[in-house]
Amino acid sequence: MPSKYRPQRFGWIGDLEKGKNYLTSPEDRLIYANDNYCSLIRQKLSDKIFYTFIYFILFVLLIPAILLCGALLFIYNTDNEIEITLLSTIALITCCITIYVVIPGLYQSLFSRRGSPIIFNRKTGKVYVNESYFFSFRFWYNPLVFLHPNKRRIKEYDWADLHGVAIHNYSPYSLVSDILMVCKPGTNQTIDHIMFDPARIGVGSHLIWGWVNNYMIFDKLADPSRSIYPTDQEDKFKQEIINGQGWPKWMIEAFNATTQDELTNIKQKYQVKQ
Repeated sequence: MPSKYRPQRFGWIGDLEKGKNYLTSPEDRLIYANDNYCSLIRQKLSDKIFYTFIYFILFVLLIPAILLCGALLFIYNTDNEIEITLLSTIALITCCITIYVVIPGLYQSLFSRRGSPIIFNRKTGKVYVNESYFFSFRFWYNPLVFLHPNKRRIKEYDWADLHGVAIHNYSPYSLVSDILMVCKPGTNQTIDHIMFDPARIGVGSHLIWGWVNNYMIFDKLADPSRSIYPTDQEDKFKQEIINGQGWPKWMIEAFNATTQDELTNIKQKYQVKQ
């Protein structure tokens, strides 16, 4: 059975159900949690270093490969031999496509800050994201955005419009990623997506999906005390993880909003367009 969310993501494995889920664990991704909101990181420092190294090596190798293929095609193939022309053309196209994929990956690793935390407020039903524009599963990017490596996405979403989907990344290690499909309200029509938990082995990331679902419905299986920063250290959490990362002031204040009216007042205070 295909995904009920359209358009369906390439590599789709299955849709993740919302609601109470007994397969649950925040593992080491839960940074902070209190009675109003929780914050989970989506990229550990070790993963960031590893992928930065891999993408950087690929980028360094691809540049001379492209130059070599171009030279072979346009300079050294003076006799216009069909075999050399065909092989060098295929190699050049392959290298160009590969570097088109590598550059966003390199940007994602280099410019994703402090684990790219995602904030879930269970009392207002809002989700807050502040991340690199390249922290995604997109394949097609306007080449002009490569000139803006620091481009970011800072948005507020409704939890009701976010739906989990598991994706296979076709690596030799059978890695699975969970993403949040952003749908038009009340529909299964996808208008955006958010990387929820990238590149995990097997169903590991589903444990975190289960924990977030339990947290959002105030289930006791979502234990806030397992966060890295204790509940009474919110100021320290914000100082070390949130401050200086470009989060709007109204959004930081909205993390702790307890009602829709309180959230509306915060937005009016900062003149945020609804």
